[in-house]
Amino acid sequence: MNNRNKILVLGITALMAVNAPSYAQKKPVAAKKPVQATGKTEGTLIPNDPNVKIGKLPNGLTYYIRKNTEPKNRAELYLATRIGSLMEEDNQQGLAHFTEHMAFNGTKDFPKNEMINYLQKAGVRFGADLNAYTGFDQTVYQLPIPTDSTVVFKNGFKILANWAGKVLMDGEEIDKERGVIIEEDRQRGKNAQERMSKQLLPLLLKGSRYENRIPIGKIDILQTFTHDKIRNFYKDWYRPNLQAVIAVGDFDVNEVEQLIKTNFSGLTNPASPKPRLKYDLPDNKEPLIKIITDPEQSYNVAQIMYKQRGNVSKTTADYKKKLMYSMVNSMLGARLQEILQKGNAPFIFAQSNYGPYQGGLVSGINALQTTVAAKSAATLEQAFSAALAENERMSKYGFVQSELDVAKKNIIAGSEKQFKEKDKTPSSSFVQQYLNNFLTSSPIPSIDFVYGETQKAVGSITLAEVNALAKTLITKDNQIIIIQAPEKDKATLPTEAQMLAAVKNAGSGVAAYVDNSVNKPLLEKKPVAGKIVSETKPDAIGVTELTLSNGIKVLLKPTDFKNDQIIFSSFSKGGTSLATDQNFQSVQMVSLIPESGVGAFNPTQLNKLLAGNTGRGGAYIDDLYQGFSGSASPKDLETAFQMVYAYATDPRKDAEIFNKNIDDYKVVLANKNANPTSVFSDTVQAVLSSYHKRAMPMTLEDLSKVSLDEAFAFYKDRFADASEQTFVIVGNFDINSLKPLIETYIASLPALNKKQNYADNGVRSPKGKISKTVYKGLEDKASVELYIHGDYEFNELNNTQLEALKAALEIKILERLREKESGVYSPGVSLSVQKYPDAHYYFNISFSCATANVEKLVAASLDEISKIRTSGATADDISKFKSEEQRQVELSLRNNGFWLSYISSRLKNGESFEQILNYKKTLDAVSVESTKAAAQKYLTDENYIRLVLMPQK
Repeated sequence: MNNRNKILVLGITALMAVNAPSYAQKKPVAAKKPVQATGKTEGTLIPNDPNVKIGKLPNGLTYYIRKNTEPKNRAELYLATRIGSLMEEDNQQGLAHFTEHMAFNGTKDFPKNEMINYLQKAGVRFGADLNAYTGFDQTVYQLPIPTDSTVVFKNGFKILANWAGKVLMDGEEIDKERGVIIEEDRQRGKNAQERMSKQLLPLLLKGSRYENRIPIGKIDILQTFTHDKIRNFYKDWYRPNLQAVIAVGDFDVNEVEQLIKTNFSGLTNPASPKPRLKYDLPDNKEPLIKIITDPEQSYNVAQIMYKQRGNVSKTTADYKKKLMYSMVNSMLGARLQEILQKGNAPFIFAQSNYGPYQGGLVSGINALQTTVAAKSAATLEQAFSAALAENERMSKYGFVQSELDVAKKNIIAGSEKQFKEKDKTPSSSFVQQYLNNFLTSSPIPSIDFVYGETQKAVGSITLAEVNALAKTLITKDNQIIIIQAPEKDKATLPTEAQMLAAVKNAGSGVAAYVDNSVNKPLLEKKPVAGKIVSETKPDAIGVTELTLSNGIKVLLKPTDFKNDQIIFSSFSKGGTSLATDQNFQSVQMVSLIPESGVGAFNPTQLNKLLAGNTGRGGAYIDDLYQGFSGSASPKDLETAFQMVYAYATDPRKDAEIFNKNIDDYKVVLANKNANPTSVFSDTVQAVLSSYHKRAMPMTLEDLSKVSLDEAFAFYKDRFADASEQTFVIVGNFDINSLKPLIETYIASLPALNKKQNYADNGVRSPKGKISKTVYKGLEDKASVELYIHGDYEFNELNNTQLEALKAALEIKILERLREKESGVYSPGVSLSVQKYPDAHYYFNISFSCATANVEKLVAASLDEISKIRTSGATADDISKFKSEEQRQVELSLRNNGFWLSYISSRLKNGESFEQILNYKKTLDAVSVESTKAAAQKYLTDENYIRLVLMPQK
C-alpha cells in the first residue's frame, strides 16, 4: 500500500516525508469558524455536474456514480473514509495506517491474501492499480477494475464493502504486518530528511493535534500494541456515515446504484458513535524560526511561509479568485526563472507559490511559500533576500499588463484543451473531483460550466484586481522561517537574527519589473519547402509512410483517442556515442544547448512568445540517437514544426545560461557525496559499466573540461544532416491537411545524404560474480541491488519469456520477502532489455531492510530464483501474468503515447509492426515448461552482481 503522507518540499531534490514520530497528545485546538460574509454572497453558487448521480443510503453512506467510457470496459471504484490518524487515541498512534494495511490481509469474503490473488488473476496489478493511502483525516482505497467481466465487476463492489466493514483483523496477520510497516518507515526514512522532519514538524504543526498524529505513528506502539486496540479503531471509525463509494466508468448507472445498495445497506453505525472532531492549526503572531543541520544534507536551503486561512471555493466569485491566484503564481514563478538564467543569479534554485500549506499538510490552511537553495552557507542570506525581494517587488509594484496577458492566454489555452477533450476525459479525473467533494465539500462543476466560467472570469479580470490580491499574500503574522543545511556548514550559516532582519528589510531598494519580451516571430521567414516524393501504407496497424525530398521518412498514424492531441518524435543514428575521448566531457552537457532557448529567444522569452499556444517542439541527443520531439493541439501543430526547424537550423549559443548551469552543477557535485543514496547510485553506475570512462558519473574534474564551443559544435554537427531522420506522428489529424506542413518544415530540414551510424564504445557490464558493499550512512538501513544479466538473442519470443519470468519473480519476491519474512516494505523486481549496441538483458531485485536482515533476505531472494529455475513459474502466476498483460495491452491500444513509442521502437530495432496484432499468440507460448527453460537459460548465477549499501562503520 502507498501511505501517501503529505510531504514538505524543502530543497532541490530532497523531499522530506511527514513520517516522524509524534509526541504526547495536547488539548485539541477548537477549529476557527470562517468569517461570515454579511449581506449578499459574492457570485453565484457553482452547480454540481448533472452527469454525476449523488445519493445517500439510510445508514449514511454517500455514493457518487458516473458513466464514462474512457477507458472503455474499465471502471474506477473508490472507497473513501473521512478518518485518519487524527482520530487515533494516544495508544493507537499509527493504527489508522495499520488498518489500511490490514484491509488487504483478510476480510470476511476474502480471507488471508485471497483478495490480491483474485484481482491479479483478473488482470488488476497490486500496487500499480490496487492501492490505498492514509492521511491525517482521510483513508482512501482505490480499485480500477474491468467491466467486461460481469462477475469480476460485481465482485469489485463486494471488495469495497469488505474494506468498509468486514476486515477480519486476525491476530496472526496483525503480528506479521508489524514488520512490514516498520520496514515502510525504514524505506521512507532513516535519512537526513526524516531526521530533519522530526525537528521541523513540531514547528510547522505547533500547538495542534497534527503535531502528535503523524500517520506512520510511533514505532514502539506499532511493535507492541495489543490486538484489541486496532480492532477497536476499526469498529469505532469504519462506519457508513463517514464513508463514500465512488464509481466512474463504462457501466450502467442504475445497475451500479443497485450494486451499492445490495453490498453496503447492511453496514451499520455504532450505537454510540464517537464524534468526528475537526482540528485546527493555531496562529502565530511572532515569526517561528528554526535552523537545522544534518551531516547528510546536501544543500543550503531557506524557506519562508506566510500562512493564511482559506475556504473551499463554492461560488463563481471564489472561482475567479482561484484563477487570479493561479495567475499570480505563474507570473511570480516566471520572474524567478528569469533570474535563475542569469550568470549573477544569487541562488541555484528558487520557487515562490501560493497554495495549500506544505502541499495540504493541514486542511483549510494556505500559504505563500518561498524556497531558495544557495551555492553555499555563506551566500544563503543573500539568496534568501533576493527571493524575498521578488515577493516585495510583486507586493509594492504589482505585475505589468504584458505579464498578465501571458498568464491569461495560458489559462484560456488549458481550459480550451480540457473542453475539447471532455468526452475523452479519463475516469480517474472525475474520481478526484468527487473525492474532494466528499472530503472537503468542494463543488463538482461540469466541464462545460468550467469552460464557460473560465472564459467569462478571465475576460473580466483586471490588472488592478490581480495586483490588489498579490498585496495580500505577504502577511505580518503567521510567518515561519526555516533553514536546512549540511552540518559542515553550520558555522557560516546566517543566524536567526539575520534571517529575521532579511525579512524585515526585504522591500528596500526594489524597483518595478521591466518586461524583456522579444517582439519578433519564431522564424524570420518561412523555409523553402521540400516535397513528398512517395507514399506507402506498409502494414496493418493504420500507418502511412511518406518519403521526403531530403530523404527523411515520416510515419503517420491518425487516431481518435484524443480530440486535441498530436504528438511526434524522430530519430537518426549517432548520438553522443560519436563524441571523441577529447570532447566527451563537453558532449555530456550538450543538452544545455536546446535548454538555452532557440534563435533570438532565451527560455523566458520563448515561453512569453508561445503564451496561449500549445505547440511545442525540441531537440535531443542521447547515447545512440539524435532527433526531435513535440506535441500540439491540431490548430497549433505548425508552431511545433516551426520549433523543430528552428532547433535544427538556428540553435542558441548562450554563454550566460550555459555557464550558469555549469556553475550550479558544480555545487551539486561538490555536495552529493554527503548523501548515502547518491554515493551508492554512483557505485551502481560504475560497477554496471565495468568502470568504463565513458559511463562513469560526472566529477568536478570532468566538469572543469566542459567547453561551450565544443558542446555547441557537436550539437550543430549532429543536426547538420537530417536526411536519415525518421519522424513518427500520432494523433487526431487528417493526413492530407498535414502534408503541406510536413513539406514546409520537415522536408526543408538540411540534408547532406551521408550514411551515419552510432559507435560501439565497448561499454559492457562485468562478467562473472561481482560483490561490492558501500559503507555510507548513519542509521540502521541497508539498500540491496541484485543483478542477473547476460547476452541473448533479442526477439519478440525471448522478450515475452523474460517478461513472464520477471512477473513471476516479482510475485514470489513480494510473497517471500514481505508477506513471509516481514522483512521489507516494497521490494522491486525489474527487467531491462536492449538490442543495441549489444543485445543484453538485466534482471534486478532491489529492496531496503534492516542491516541485520541483509544476508537472510538476499538468500531468500536467490532461493526464489532457484525455485523458478528448477520448476518454472507456477501455473497460477503465469495466469496472472497473462491477465495483466492482456489488460494492459487493451488500454495501450487506445493511447497515443503507446503508439508513438511502439512504432519508434519497432523501427529502431528492425521489428515487424504487426507484433502487437499477434500478442495473444505470443502470450499463449508462455507455459510452466517454457518459463522453466527460460529460467535455466537466463536466471543463472553465471553473471551475478550483488551491491549493498550499509551504514558506515
